[in-house]
Amino acid sequence: MPSDQPASYAPHGPLPEDGRVRPITRWGTPVMHRPQQQVTSYDESLRALAADMVATMYAADGVGLAACQIGEDVAMFVFDCPDESGEHTVGVVCNPVLTLPEGRERRLDEGDEGCLSYPGSFVECARPDWAAVDGTGLDGEPVHFEGDGLLARCLQHETDHTLGTVFGDRLPTKARKRLQKQHDKAADEYPPEWPTD
Repeated sequence: MPSDQPASYAPHGPLPEDGRVRPITRWGTPVMHRPQQQVTSYDESLRALAADMVATMYAADGVGLAACQIGEDVAMFVFDCPDESGEHTVGVVCNPVLTLPEGRERRLDEGDEGCLSYPGSFVECARPDWAAVDGTGLDGEPVHFEGDGLLARCLQHETDHTLGTVFGDRLPTKARKRLQKQHDKAADEYPPEWPTD
């Protein structure tokens, strides 16, 4: 965790450390657009992958990262994200299952959204303002995370990645074109090896 942030809420333990930063996989790469393989083996290689994901997420100044975003066909994501109150929650989720409010409880947040796999661009994307995710941690134990604000958006966005959906798939054509225009304008700032040195 970057040292300039306050301590995070880690209900299922801290994020793995000592990973290596990897290049971010971009939209258009096949692994980004298909459902990811379910995690069935909770071993040291899974922990090492999660550590690489954490290192890459921090290097790219992200709040979440799915395994497909570093080219791995694994249904797992890591996150370090604030909720509406500003409290950061950190975690690792394998095989995530999302729960969203329904009926009268469902309120949409029309805020901006971006993706490290389509860097330099943000556009409004309506999502429920609360979300919960259940799955397993790195040892195969059940994990549960829930929250509002940016954390709700993050849990939805990263679970989408494990299902082969990028947030651009959720946008109307006009917003998608606006997103592409921003992305193309910023392309020189994000070379193919970004965020590695």
